[in-house]
Amino acid sequence: MVKINNNKSNNENDWRFMGQDKYLMEKELIYHKYHVSKPNWEHDHCAFCGVKFSEQEGDLHEGYSTKDDYHWICKDCFNDFKEMFRWSVKNRHGDGSSPQAHSSDFS
Repeated sequence: MVKINNNKSNNENDWRFMGQDKYLMEKELIYHKYHVSKPNWEHDHCAFCGVKFSEQEGDLHEGYSTKDDYHWICKDCFNDFKEMFRWSVKNRHGDGSSPQAHSSDFS
C-alpha cells in the first residue's frame, strides 16, 4: 500500500482511485462555482467519488475543475488526494491566489 500522508484515504487502495493519475496528475485546478459548460449538458460528477455537480438544489454547486471544466473534483476528494496528485490551484482570474474561503484546504 502506498501512503502519502496520514490520511488513510490518500492511497492507491482507496475505492475512489480508478486510474485518474493518467489524466489528473499534477494538473492545475480552478476552484469555482459549477456552471453548465456544454450545450445540452446539465451536470457533471466528481472524478473520484461520483457526487453530482449541477445548478439544481441538493447537488454540489462548487468545486475544483480542470481549466477546461472537463473534470470536476469535490472538496472532500480534493483534500484526500491533493498531495498524491500534486495539484496546483488557481482562482478563476488566474492570479495564483488560493480561494480565501478554503484556505484550510492547503494546510
